[in-house]
Amino acid sequence: MLWVKAFHIIFVVSWFAGLFYLPRIFVNHAMATEPAEIARLKLMEGKLYRFVTPIAGLALITGLWLWFGFGFAGGWLHAKLALVAFLVVYHFYCGKLVTRFAHDENVRNHVFYRFFNEIPVLILTAVVILVTVKPF
Repeated sequence: MLWVKAFHIIFVVSWFAGLFYLPRIFVNHAMATEPAEIARLKLMEGKLYRFVTPIAGLALITGLWLWFGFGFAGGWLHAKLALVAFLVVYHFYCGKLVTRFAHDENVRNHVFYRFFNEIPVLILTAVVILVTVKPF
């Protein structure tokens, strides 16, 4: 089970790396004016999203494996699972934004994406505290 835990941590770290960087690309894309820069950012967004999506799936699969293998229980786990569910929604919303940018249909400015970019940081902070401290 320790191997599963190790891979789970690797996949979660990788998933978060993508979720930290993708909205940052959105910030740059929302400010871009040059056609070559816009084309490059579209390419980066699409490739990063396609790369990080299977990693997210692997993080979820190994997390479920750990949950069923160890039989964790408690209020902290329910809170963590709620945050993970929200993170999955956030991930797929990022995919929707990638599609909007690809079709030149973005309606938000760079300030929105700067705040949007902070959501995974807050979720990661809460999840690490829940898993480590198990406050309830």
